[in-house]
Amino acid sequence: MRKAILERFILVLLAALCIHSVIFYIASSNMILDTSSRDMRYTIKAIDSILDYDGDLMSQMQHLEAFTDMDSSRITLIRTDGTVITDSDADAEYLDNHLGREEIRKAVEEGEGYARRYSSTLKKTMLYVACRSDHADMVLRLAVPYSGISEYLPMLFPAALVSFLAALICSLVTTRRFVSSVTRPMRDISGKMLQVKGDYTELHFDRYQYPEINVIAETITNMSQNVKEYLSQIEKEKQIRQEFFSNASHELKTPITSIQGYAELLESGLIQDESMKMDFARRIKKEAVNMTGLINDILMISKLEAKDAEVVMTDVRISVLLEEIMDSLKPQAASSQVFLHADCQPLCIGANVQQMKELLTNLLSNAVKYNHPGGQVWINIREQGGSMVIRVRDNGMGIPEESLDRIFERFYRVDKGRSRKQGGTGLGLSIVKHIVNFYQGTIHVTSRLEQGTEFVVTIPMDRDGI
Repeated sequence: MRKAILERFILVLLAALCIHSVIFYIASSNMILDTSSRDMRYTIKAIDSILDYDGDLMSQMQHLEAFTDMDSSRITLIRTDGTVITDSDADAEYLDNHLGREEIRKAVEEGEGYARRYSSTLKKTMLYVACRSDHADMVLRLAVPYSGISEYLPMLFPAALVSFLAALICSLVTTRRFVSSVTRPMRDISGKMLQVKGDYTELHFDRYQYPEINVIAETITNMSQNVKEYLSQIEKEKQIRQEFFSNASHELKTPITSIQGYAELLESGLIQDESMKMDFARRIKKEAVNMTGLINDILMISKLEAKDAEVVMTDVRISVLLEEIMDSLKPQAASSQVFLHADCQPLCIGANVQQMKELLTNLLSNAVKYNHPGGQVWINIREQGGSMVIRVRDNGMGIPEESLDRIFERFYRVDKGRSRKQGGTGLGLSIVKHIVNFYQGTIHVTSRLEQGTEFVVTIPMDRDGI
């Protein structure tokens, strides 16, 4: 028995280590690739914003090599038909048409693309990232040497080998001692545990080769019923926290990177045009405002999740509050050419005024944001069956069916590009859901593409325990 346990343990340990190594290698490689390509896209966008396409492009490209801060980087400017205009490491006259290159084709068709391949010009594997210019009918491509995780392997392999050997030796010694010391009293221990926990005859198990394993399986399974549920809940909450912090970090990194990029360009002295300097300053301010909005939304969710947090409740006149919100949204609606219509009974509800404002503002703002020019937004608030029923309906672009179950997730965006362009944080509907739950209410959504969306919120007007 001891020999069989040791053999199986070693096989399981080896299999687990192999699987872990493969997963770690794949995950690390993908992470390095994604991080590298994302950083390169930021660099390309910054280069595109400062290039004078009517000037001497070759001279400008030579100056921009210093800006990239990468000795082995390669910058190429290409027309959308694939003709190379200039290249930092080669004579453009001798370069083939690049339209067949994967990254160029994707950039022309989709706006951006990337690829990894061996460069016959530079004699090394390169990572190519290409983006279509926002200012000219051209494609900017940045290439850097790419070795992926291979450059870290010489450092990781000795540590992994030592860790494996140490784990194997410790496991063998521990397993031998455990088998010798636990086998004999195992039945007595399981009998006492069953006396304490009661009869679990409703559970059935397969019969194993060794009687001791059968005893362990029955005993631990009985004990783990409640523990399993508890650990599952803890793991779920842990995953939610990890995803939240990861998404929040990503959402904050984007404006920070933009601010840093614009600031570095201004500091470098490459920007001489005063109008461009003012434009960069406005962009920095806009990104700072977006960061402030994101932080405020995060704080709002944190307060809503903290059940013991102090919430000031007052009598809120919904019709008056709605009128204020409609006035504040008029500029956004006018800019989007969307018409707002309100129909509200003179209701008064005991609630936190800021929470009610966030609830109504997010619902209406989303309806305006995801609408078409000339679109309509209707809000109707009524007292029905002792509850306040809020209906927000639009005839905008609608929500895909596959996204309906996810729209209340934190940082989830149906239209990522449109949300970012208009300053969305991806937290608006999540805040709405948290507020509705706080007031023990319900929220339902129906939507059809290109026909519109309707949100129905029901909040009890007489609530206990809030």
